[in-house]
Amino acid sequence: MRNQPKYNFFKNTIYALQGLKDIIKNESSFKIELIIAIILLPVLIFIELDIIYKLLMFMSLMGMLIAEVINSAIERAVDLVTLEHHPMAGRAKDVGSSIVFLSIVVFVVVWGVCLLLV
Repeated sequence: MRNQPKYNFFKNTIYALQGLKDIIKNESSFKIELIIAIILLPVLIFIELDIIYKLLMFMSLMGMLIAEVINSAIERAVDLVTLEHHPMAGRAKDVGSSIVFLSIVVFVVVWGVCLLLV
């Protein structure tokens, strides 16, 4: 078993925040989705719906952001391995994009159905 450094919540939090700062700075798709989230969060707070619907709407909104972070991580890892065009690299990036696409579909369906209940 290899020696691993002790778990440090504060250092790990700093690393996570550095990752968020980096993705906000460098990924235009994430910026767009973050702006959408910033606009919709107040709507979510003030709309008159049961808490369960609000939670579903919030989770679908966060799911979209999480999917974009995962996609960016996949793209960066693939680019680190090879900058040459390789079919497997392209497929890995396509799978990452499909994660984002599916999360957006879920977001639109959840918000659409919930807003019809208002």
